[in-house]
Amino acid sequence: MATFVEVHPDNPQPRTIGQVVARIREGALVAFPTDSGYALGGRLDDQSIKDRIRDIRRLDDKHHYTLLCRDFAQLGQLVHVDNHVFRTVRATTPGPYTFILPATKEVPRRLLHAKKKTVGVRIPDNPVVQALLAELGEPMLSSTLLLPGQEETPVFGWDVKEELDHAVDVVIDAGEVSTAPTTVVDYSSGTAEIARQGAGDAHPFVEV
Repeated sequence: MATFVEVHPDNPQPRTIGQVVARIREGALVAFPTDSGYALGGRLDDQSIKDRIRDIRRLDDKHHYTLLCRDFAQLGQLVHVDNHVFRTVRATTPGPYTFILPATKEVPRRLLHAKKKTVGVRIPDNPVVQALLAELGEPMLSSTLLLPGQEETPVFGWDVKEELDHAVDVVIDAGEVSTAPTTVVDYSSGTAEIARQGAGDAHPFVEV
């Protein structure tokens, strides 16, 4: 059964965050609220995290997994950001966007898109996730918690626990969250393409 953890949405308790991060370091798969719905995540270098997310969401090899970053400096270590997209990406982060960009050698090959050698990255604008990333000290591997056949993420932590009690290790609840996933902006071709319209305004990227 998953451990159910409640934290304050704006000022998450450091001790509780520390306990969750300790579980993440041990290999736990965590369901947590973000600025664009719930997500699943764990350590970047843990192969089982990707496998478990894939099984829960029934994903194929074409899916882009997302690396959650604390800030733009951390993001820049994981992907190549050309000058012509730098300012637009920088201006919209942190926020409810996922960017598909060419990966650097810092990203394990098993996490890359098989053909494009790209990966999703994002900087969430959410105190709970930012606290987790700060305590962990490294990016997290994640994916939006969109279950097969569903178009929206869960609203409350207890909804997640009821649905995935035996599939995840920890569920963080911080009150009601948005059900809209991130807006996915794909730069695989060198120019912005909106792969998924979600919580983020797509207009800044249409103009790139």
